[in-house]
Amino acid sequence: MFEFAWPWVWILLPLPVLVRFLAPATALGASNALKVPFIGQMERAVGKHAGITKSSAQGKLIFAMLVWTLFVASAAKPQWLGEPIAQQLEGRDLVLAVDLSESMLEKDFRFQGQLINRLVATKIVTGDFIERREGDRIGLILFAGQAYYQAPLTHDRKTVKTFLDEAQAGLAGKSTAIGDAIGLAVKRFKELESKQRILILLTDGTNNAGVLDPMSAAQLAKDFGVKVYTIGVAGGGQLAGPIGGEQALLNDYLNATPQSSIDEKTLQAIAQTTGGQYFSAGDLQQLAGIYAALDELEPVEQGSEFYRPIEPLFQWPLLLGLLLSMILLVLNRRLIGMGS
Repeated sequence: MFEFAWPWVWILLPLPVLVRFLAPATALGASNALKVPFIGQMERAVGKHAGITKSSAQGKLIFAMLVWTLFVASAAKPQWLGEPIAQQLEGRDLVLAVDLSESMLEKDFRFQGQLINRLVATKIVTGDFIERREGDRIGLILFAGQAYYQAPLTHDRKTVKTFLDEAQAGLAGKSTAIGDAIGLAVKRFKELESKQRILILLTDGTNNAGVLDPMSAAQLAKDFGVKVYTIGVAGGGQLAGPIGGEQALLNDYLNATPQSSIDEKTLQAIAQTTGGQYFSAGDLQQLAGIYAALDELEPVEQGSEFYRPIEPLFQWPLLLGLLLSMILLVLNRRLIGMGS
């Protein structure tokens, strides 16, 4: 949309005419004189100089007023306003800590009629959660016997999701170092001086490795303002889609009985200590519901402010006005030469 930033400048448009007819004449030779642009040209344009035709004088007058109009238009700051763009507010720093212990290979979740392991189920639902966190910086910690940062905090959600999809269970060991995963997240939050610090820890087992005790890590997280949400994952072969026959469902369920126990008491204590919550996921619907609940508990900061990109245009009437004023000066000299 086109507009003038200073439209009040247009009141100056009739200034040369007002000065010409309202200001008192100044005697020749006077020490003080008011010089107004184009007044001399306008006087000569109306026929006061010998040899200048009436049509030429009228043409010069129109030309001079056009130049003055362009200068006033430039001073009024013409500009082009772009379409409104949502102002992105500062989002949260949110780290996902995903268990890669060997027990995550247990196939006790159902998806589209087939059994899938816990890690695949986690990737399906967590990937959707990552894509919805627009405006947040997302980080990814993978842990088993050790914890390591797979993706630093970033706004590039696609890359974080790719790293999660490429993660493989069992490669970092068979055990589970929950305390180390929490401690690593706290360390990174501290280094980056994050303002809103959220850790979502997903595991299917009990802490049995690492150097940092889970409750000590939870206290450390509390001290540094890190809120931890814990999720215990252990399915039972429940349906996430249609399958054929009750007998097949029964067989799948019996074959998919979880082989690892979740230390729910510790996970609940971690969440309670840090101001978060503990969730238990037994199937894909519950797991998806947990992430939906997290979206409600820690909503994405939506841009409530808008700005419109501004492209200044004042230089164009200014340049055109300067060009026409030079042309006017040349024409004036030629007409004077013709009349002398």
